[in-house]
Amino acid sequence: MSAALFEYLLRLGDNTLVLGHRVSEWCGVAPALEEDIALANTALDFIGQTQMWLAYAAEVEDKGRDADALAFRRDVWDFRSLLLVEQTNGDFGKTLMRQFLFDAFNVLNLTALVGSADVRIAEIAAKSVKEAQYHLERSRETVIALGDGTQESNRRMQKALDVLWPFAGEMFVVDAVDTEMQKAGIGPDLAALRGEWVAIIQPVLTSAMLTLPESDFAHKGGKTGVRHSEHLGHMLATMQFLPRAYPDAQW
Repeated sequence: MSAALFEYLLRLGDNTLVLGHRVSEWCGVAPALEEDIALANTALDFIGQTQMWLAYAAEVEDKGRDADALAFRRDVWDFRSLLLVEQTNGDFGKTLMRQFLFDAFNVLNLTALVGSADVRIAEIAAKSVKEAQYHLERSRETVIALGDGTQESNRRMQKALDVLWPFAGEMFVVDAVDTEMQKAGIGPDLAALRGEWVAIIQPVLTSAMLTLPESDFAHKGGKTGVRHSEHLGHMLATMQFLPRAYPDAQW
């Protein structure tokens, strides 16, 4: 159980860590001051959630590592992040589409985890779900505004959806770790969440004048560490440089 729980916690923490860093890349270069501040706050929310997930993962592992060590001292193949969150920012439309697809899933997953049999997970989820709900509200409104905006903004949003859609399905792929967590009452049935997820995103995409891709194909391998995008390695090289170069530094 402890090995599966450790893997499960890494997945939760790595998703927020990687997406949090991705979103933070907009700091100072967002298209508007309001968006710059909003994205920076979103990134901080994710990093705060990461701290809680990875701190608990370190306790479960019980090998003397802490949250910082798990974040900055693991190599790319030790990460368990979804391929979706690893994707580069691209333009502002792609960033917001990636955010929306993940936010809808994150709200459903965290809502389910509030009722987890693992008290620590339930507590972290309860603290995180309010932030996730705000993230979803904001990304939903922005996707609609951009999709139903100009011809150019609609084109870019449709392109973003088409590019990111094949990565979304991995959120609902169930493996042995997910099954063990579900049987223990710790985690939800991810496959069962897909219908609720579609029910959230479909009306938003319709309001945004966007067409949901018909393909059910899903890239996978990120959450198991079997396959990551090349983007993750480049991101980690930047994110992990300082603590690896100066491992004894104290702030």
